[in-house]
Amino acid sequence: MNPVMEKAGYKNPGDHLLTASILLLTGIGLVTLYSASYAFADRFFGNSLYFISRQAVLAALGLVLFFMVSRVNMELLRDWIRPIVIGSMVLCVLTFIPGIGVMKNGATRWIRLGASTYQPSELVKLVLPFYLAHIFDKKSDHLDSFTAGVLPPAMITVLFFILIYLQNNFSTAFFVLLNALAIFYLAGLRRRYFFGAAMIFLPLSAFFVLTREHRLRRFISFLWPEWDPLGAGYQVRASVVTISSGGFWGKGIGQGTRKIASVPEIHSDFIFASFAEETGFIGVFLIFILFALFAFAVYRGAVKSGTMFRRLLGFGLGTMILSQIMLNTAVAAGALPATGIPLPFFSAGGSSLATTLVMCGLLVNNSRGDHV
Repeated sequence: MNPVMEKAGYKNPGDHLLTASILLLTGIGLVTLYSASYAFADRFFGNSLYFISRQAVLAALGLVLFFMVSRVNMELLRDWIRPIVIGSMVLCVLTFIPGIGVMKNGATRWIRLGASTYQPSELVKLVLPFYLAHIFDKKSDHLDSFTAGVLPPAMITVLFFILIYLQNNFSTAFFVLLNALAIFYLAGLRRRYFFGAAMIFLPLSAFFVLTREHRLRRFISFLWPEWDPLGAGYQVRASVVTISSGGFWGKGIGQGTRKIASVPEIHSDFIFASFAEETGFIGVFLIFILFALFAFAVYRGAVKSGTMFRRLLGFGLGTMILSQIMLNTAVAAGALPATGIPLPFFSAGGSSLATTLVMCGLLVNNSRGDHV
């Protein structure tokens, strides 16, 4: 075999279970999105294919990138980590520039790319775990030193947190921060650093929630659902009713009725409710089995990795995807306050799907261990 190809990762095809679960989740997600969105798309855009056609294009692009990234030499990517991090920060800053940034519902989370938009915070979910895995591996002999081993990655993490928070996207900023702290912990940092971080960010988080009306209303509605059942608590309550209406067997793919008007924008953050209504308990059970197989394959690849970089990368990217799944489904079931975190592979939004597939490509790459 050509040594260049062997070095680039062509020797080992990777984890077949991981690849199969990713492709299955992508396919099921597209079917679910079409079923959940066609009525809304037809009513508001005059085209029942409005959302699924866009999602399909981004899925195709994401799958191309998935297979490319799954084969690339990981060390080559590490050589480019500095410009990748800087580029991600620049994209986050562009959201604040008039004419480039796009404001929706009081939030400036997107940048304009021709006729479409992109959400840079989705890219951060990929770039930050990659950077942290790289820097902790590089500084593995200096992790006892705050200035040499802890401060540089902490500064980058906090900077990304600030940039995303200023986009009026606290839930994503806090979510990214928590996942970053998990990587800090796995890297072996001393516990006193986490105690210090908690003393800073817990009061700040309470302040961020209490100083924005929409966040406070969501939190109160979660604690006291009857407080504003037709306002802040309506979407979650409607989602819970929709999930319950699926029963054991569900109403059948495409046969759900509550998606038509009961749950606002069910094709987005609450798409799990539409899936549950149409597939019932049995569908929910099976999809969680598939999520569990995906998790098993991800963490098995991380544990078998021969380097600190690969272990942290596999854990970091896998946990970023899986924690979104757990958070989104918990919100849809009424177990957590509404957050605005999408359901990977399912929710409408090409930024999320394309980025998730690139992350999955890195995970498949990582599953090859030392063969790359």
